[in-house]
Amino acid sequence: MSERIFSLASLTVLELSPPEMVEVAARAGYSHLGLRLVPATPEEHHFPLVADTGLRRQTRDRLRDTGVRVLDVEILRLKPQTRISDFEAVLAVGAEFAASELLVAGNDPDEARMTDNFAALCDLAQQYGLHPHLEFMPWTDARNLEQAVRVVENAARSNGCVLVDAFHFDRSGSRLEDLAKVDPARLRYAQLCDVAGPCPDDMQEILRQARNERRFPGEGDCDLAGLLKCLPPELPLSLEIPTVQLLEQGVSALQRAQMALDATRALLARI
Repeated sequence: MSERIFSLASLTVLELSPPEMVEVAARAGYSHLGLRLVPATPEEHHFPLVADTGLRRQTRDRLRDTGVRVLDVEILRLKPQTRISDFEAVLAVGAEFAASELLVAGNDPDEARMTDNFAALCDLAQQYGLHPHLEFMPWTDARNLEQAVRVVENAARSNGCVLVDAFHFDRSGSRLEDLAKVDPARLRYAQLCDVAGPCPDDMQEILRQARNERRFPGEGDCDLAGLLKCLPPELPLSLEIPTVQLLEQGVSALQRAQMALDATRALLARI
């Protein structure tokens, strides 16, 4: 059996520069990591890899020296005014780092236009060896598994995929029976974390939890065993687990990365 890929997601250690992140991933025992090439929010602390050739070179050097590889790059948003050609620089940098997966958010209330743009992005990404993954999140216009699958299937591109994140799966009310029916070819990696407590009524509170307050796998209330059983076996897992409370308590990025990996391995051993 091949060794399952565990990838360190940027959001878990967002304070680190990309070269520092490579170092932490290597020391914690990850084979892969994800690089955030475009910030998720205007307020987010960001290291401009696309614009900064020196930073890219340093990051490539650390990847070479450690043997860590890049799994995915993020985050492109499909908006009403999106022009897919504007994404080319980001795709080129993703290819430069030999990433294979691309994380995409759907922020367009016109589903037909979002579908057309997703198809066009798939066509452009194909030239760079990238597989765009539409990640459903309850506060976006691709709000649950059912809608994300519909967009990806209607776009009808062989490299188009759906990204399942355990937090969003839980908070969007998506169902395991629907996940079990998804074409395995549409699932090339998943994001794993846990989440505590019932789903809040307030979308801003869900958003706050998503960005700041996730739990390590097995330390919350998600049916992660059920989720993993519905996903292809040995699917690469990106560990996206922001824990601002631990950061504020002085728990280092390396410790948090190790805690995430240890908890994931313990969960997999149990199931």
